Amino acid sequence: MTGVLPATSRAAALTAPGRPLELLDVEIPTVIERDALLVRMTSATLCGTDVHVADGVAGDVRDALPLILGHEMVGRIVAFGDGPRTDSLGRPLTEGDRIVWTHGMCGRCRACVIDREPSLCDNRRRSMSESARAYPFLNGGFSEYGYVYPTAGRVRVPDDVPDALAAASACSLRTVMHGFERLGRIAETDTVVVQGASPVGLFAVAKAVVEGAGRVIVIGGPAARLAVDVQWGADVCIDVGEVTSGSERAALVKDLTDGRGAPVVLEMSGIPAAFAEGIDMLRLGGRYLVVGQAHLRTVDFNPSVIMHKQATLIGSRSAGVDHYWKALEFLRANADRFRWDALLSSRYRLDQINEAVKAMRTWSEIKPVIAFDQARERSISSPP
Repeated sequence: MTGVLPATSRAAALTAPGRPLELLDVEIPTVIERDALLVRMTSATLCGTDVHVADGVAGDVRDALPLILGHEMVGRIVAFGDGPRTDSLGRPLTEGDRIVWTHGMCGRCRACVIDREPSLCDNRRRSMSESARAYPFLNGGFSEYGYVYPTAGRVRVPDDVPDALAAASACSLRTVMHGFERLGRIAETDTVVVQGASPVGLFAVAKAVVEGAGRVIVIGGPAARLAVDVQWGADVCIDVGEVTSGSERAALVKDLTDGRGAPVVLEMSGIPAAFAEGIDMLRLGGRYLVVGQAHLRTVDFNPSVIMHKQATLIGSRSAGVDHYWKALEFLRANADRFRWDALLSSRYRLDQINEAVKAMRTWSEIKPVIAFDQARERSISSPP
């Protein structure tokens, strides 16, 4: 262990749904389990799920309060538990190395071992799921220090990927990488519709472009986000602020696809009504990937449409450690093709967390960044 650790970590925690986050001094564990790690956060980015949990519309967390929020983060290792000092690819790790890490997957259930679907682990220990008053205390990303579970996958961050992008890759992009893997091949003749201009939707546009989609149509807003979509290769953007009816948006997509509808639709918005709208704009025999619907609401829908269209519905939840690595490599491989910094908006200090949440809630920023260690922030190469 390098230096002497403080007794507590400053952290932004939810104390009651719908209330502003509070800064708390949370205990730093003095005992680190075998194969676990303690890290000092360098950067965290906000995800829409953070806001939904804070607002009380994404899961019941009352038994876990106070709850440190944040699940997109990167940190430098400050202490190891007993066990091998390597990442999940077997590469050596030392104190000071930057890593991203997964939820704690047990590796001993049917989902992990037989189905090889770690994101469906029966015994998963998730970020933002345990109280800051219970060991190991540091369960979320909006904290000066964080705890990496013994069974969590961990990937060393390449030197040429800056902190904020590495943090964003640890949820938004790895989710996209997993979803596209489940979706299957995209042909150069395929029109891909992306519902939502969230960070997940933006990364989906970049991934669809790289995969060689013939045309990419985005449905979302506001205009600033759609501008990034265009910059990253979207061919058509439909602004939901201007075309406010779902049936009108579906009609526009059909007009753009010779009346047939799109062969591939990606639901990345998280808006409940988007599900039925996406099915409506799907062509016969099309594929519908659902990633964004992480809420507690129900929608009216006639399932016979799935049968009549012979549609393939694909759900994708979270990701495995391989997708974390693929996300980082995707950033590196395409650094000359996309201006990744266009995704990132203002930097905030931890004590400005509620300002950052407000910016995310009001859609005034795309991806707010909590910068714990701005001096270590590096630039990733971008096209001129």
